[in-house]
Amino acid sequence: MLVIGLGRFGSALAATLDRLGQDVLAVERNATLAQQWAGRIPLVEADATNPEALEQLGARDFPVAVVGVGSSLEASVLITGNLVDMGTPQIWAKAVSAEHGRILQRIGAHHVVFPEADAGNRVAHLVSGKLMDYIEVEDGFTIVKMRPPKEMQGFTVEQSKVRTRYGVTVIGVKPPGQEFIYATPQTRISANDLLVVSGHSELLERFAARP
Repeated sequence: MLVIGLGRFGSALAATLDRLGQDVLAVERNATLAQQWAGRIPLVEADATNPEALEQLGARDFPVAVVGVGSSLEASVLITGNLVDMGTPQIWAKAVSAEHGRILQRIGAHHVVFPEADAGNRVAHLVSGKLMDYIEVEDGFTIVKMRPPKEMQGFTVEQSKVRTRYGVTVIGVKPPGQEFIYATPQTRISANDLLVVSGHSELLERFAARP
């Protein structure tokens, strides 16, 4: 995988991919940043806004490229455009605003991500209620980790009828000191359990607001 830009987003992404055993090559044109990461991850110091530089480092051979440049709209667009022209099968690009995201999509980015907005949305849910983790997957479909409302405690998933009443689905349960298990209709919920629940974000927010 090719990761272009070693700011906070790109460096965290590249380091994690490398730790997971993925073949990753990072590209950074800032000499100071490149020096900071030299020897820690596979790295080339180059200007990816220059299509010739991308050709020289073999970017055409990578099936997946991530454009982590967000501080410069012009650089982000140029790099993404270069990758599109090279026919990169999967291009992920970071956007810092809705307008930035629309431009990236129009020029051919396959996936546009909003790290700051996504993180802010997630943290807002965590600090404002009983949710212990919050992941919005796509189009409002969300998965959360939470404590069970009182009306579920002591009852099975089937007895609590949360899907009928609230439109959400309990997909996993973690009893104290044990690993998560997949929930079945017969799974009994206790006050100290952790639940993994899926559904539309608005329905989950209503369900999490239950006492």
